[in-house]
Amino acid sequence: MSGSTSSRGPRPRRRPPAGRRPHRSTLGALGALVVLLTAAPLAGCGRTAPPPPAPTGVTADAGTSTSVHVMWNSSTGEGGVRGYEIYRDGKKVQEVPGVRHMADVEGLRPERTYTFTVRARDAAGNLSRESTPVTVTTRAADTDDSRPPSAPGRPRGTVEGPTAVLLRWQAAKDDVGVTGYDVHQGEARIHSVSGEETEALLTGLRPGTRYRFTIRARDAADNVSPPSPALTLTTTDGEGGGGAGTAPAELTAKVASEDGAHFLELSWTPPRTGGVVSDYQIHLNGKFATTLSWRGEAPRGRVEHRFFLTREGGERYRVKLRARLPDGTWGAFSAERAVTTPEG
Repeated sequence: MSGSTSSRGPRPRRRPPAGRRPHRSTLGALGALVVLLTAAPLAGCGRTAPPPPAPTGVTADAGTSTSVHVMWNSSTGEGGVRGYEIYRDGKKVQEVPGVRHMADVEGLRPERTYTFTVRARDAAGNLSRESTPVTVTTRAADTDDSRPPSAPGRPRGTVEGPTAVLLRWQAAKDDVGVTGYDVHQGEARIHSVSGEETEALLTGLRPGTRYRFTIRARDAADNVSPPSPALTLTTTDGEGGGGAGTAPAELTAKVASEDGAHFLELSWTPPRTGGVVSDYQIHLNGKFATTLSWRGEAPRGRVEHRFFLTREGGERYRVKLRARLPDGTWGAFSAERAVTTPEG
């Protein structure tokens, strides 16, 4: 039996038949799959759009001893541009809707040097890099200049489609010099240009809407002229007109009582205007009651406000509100809500 119990060497590996490959272990196959999925996303899966590019062409002009006029070119991105943020010496000082490409920064000091940058923000809240910084020095204060410029001449204008108009006017006169012009729509200032310019292209308007424009001039001492004669223009019809989408949404109203006093507590969602809404009008029982304004950073999400109503019980109130839009007009009213103050 010699040889039958001898130690056996390793068995030779059998080659698989031609055309067949040896099986890999299950864990090895899964590992390779994980690596594959991690290394390259599957086609068709969603991806996050990159932030918009930094705004270009930023300029800053010292219109007065206490204000600077900042302008820039429009920025584009995959997610669109919903707004712009203006920074002074690294601190955000203002925000405007994406349809605007200018801002007046006020409350500055005379003969002071400031650095400005601009960032674009898309609908998802992604911010671009800061623009190339620009530096400007405000004008010296002229304490002896108290005389305002004359009113600009009667403006002329042409409608440039459903969302834009072009305005032109005759220059104002001033004993020192005109440093800027402000375009007003109704009571709201919506655009500014330097004192060397006597025309302005206004964009971001609403289709099929009637506007009333006036022009005011400013000098280096920040004296403001009387308004020019008014010009009324109506934009052409087009998509996005009317009041749809301009009303505050999801308005809620309730009464809160403290020490015999009754307060109205309101909460609502701002209209989607393409920018931040800073002003609201509140109406009670069909009549104007008060204006709510933010001079700092206005809320982006849900807005809440509370104010005194009465000390009388059993009083019924109907409340609604509307927002001032970026074009200076008032939007549509929200749905109306009714509350009654408790008795006793």
